[in-house]
Amino acid sequence: MEFGIFSVSDITRDPITGETPSEAERIKATVQIARKAEEVGLDVFAIGEHHNPPFFSSTPTTLLAYIAAQTSTLKLSTSTTLITTNDPVRIAEEYAMLQHLADGRMDLMLGRGNTAPVYPWFGKDIRSALPLALENYNLLHRLWREDVVDWEGNFRTPLQGFTSTPRPLDDVPPFVWHGSIRTPEIAEQAAFYGDGFFANHLFAPSEHFLRLVRFYRERYEFHGHGTQKQAIVGLGGQAFIAKKSQDAVDGFRPYFNEAPVYGHGPRMEDFTQQTPLTVGSPQEVIDKTLGFRETFGDYQRQMFLIDHAGLPLKTVLEQLDLLGEEVVPVLRRELEALRDPGTPDTPSHASRVQAKYGDEAPRQPRPNANRGDNVTGGSPYQDTAAKTGAAFGLGG
Repeated sequence: MEFGIFSVSDITRDPITGETPSEAERIKATVQIARKAEEVGLDVFAIGEHHNPPFFSSTPTTLLAYIAAQTSTLKLSTSTTLITTNDPVRIAEEYAMLQHLADGRMDLMLGRGNTAPVYPWFGKDIRSALPLALENYNLLHRLWREDVVDWEGNFRTPLQGFTSTPRPLDDVPPFVWHGSIRTPEIAEQAAFYGDGFFANHLFAPSEHFLRLVRFYRERYEFHGHGTQKQAIVGLGGQAFIAKKSQDAVDGFRPYFNEAPVYGHGPRMEDFTQQTPLTVGSPQEVIDKTLGFRETFGDYQRQMFLIDHAGLPLKTVLEQLDLLGEEVVPVLRRELEALRDPGTPDTPSHASRVQAKYGDEAPRQPRPNANRGDNVTGGSPYQDTAAKTGAAFGLGG
């Protein structure tokens, strides 16, 4: 069982001090938060992808590569990488590069996001969001597994003899989670490929997400990847912790009331009762999180959102101390004792290399070194060199 934190990268006014951090301050603070997560013994740090204010994380791979250079055990992930508006060729190349730089300490979550205007910004039509997500991942899956790809679809130009570079580390692509809050087609795609399924599990009752998780597990078994219990499931979560429950309630209420997503809406007490949000003591967070297993069964990854709504860096770091020292160790012990022996761990890079190659050395890729201009198969470099040579009287 992995435990970690994720950030949506919002830059929000602190309702107590009235101060709003700059982009630079928030970015640097997020790096500190990731380093602290490793320090307190968490397994995973993930960052979302947004292209509009008040968020800063438009290029997750850049940030995660920087964090990888400053950590040694922390697994790096996303929450979410936009499979609809990103070109799958760019995703294949950027995340393979991150995989190399992080020595395999990474995976990624794919999703459609929740910002409608992003589609026209990247030349896409939101009415095609689901077909885009399905087609783009089908291509991405091939780009990471085939050295040379010929492909034609509905939403981008064809590929002829194309090789994405760099090739995946050790000939094993990054592990992929598919995130969704309402779409069975995404759960089906995750099950079809034997990938992980991540339930956001934040702003609705657990029963809302349970339908998708159950469907994913059923289809995972149907497609022959293992039993339903062997399917790879991750859950989101949200917590604000203090030594005493009332201190947590008093401390978080101003931030809850002004939060970008649910601020000026429901009462905090109602929201915590109806959703996975926990505001209270370490024991209250433990008890509610253990309840997730009762609802969903054994699962592989639990992520917490703890740095949103304008919370100052000092407070977030204090949250991490409580999470790492008083909450996660108990959850690890309790969940391990309850765990079905047949439940697999979250796939790691090392475990996936071992599963594919055993004790043999990984296969060396055979890319198309002269993939050319993707239309004629000729090399633009060779054409340019010939023309340059002719201009200087050096022959064609």
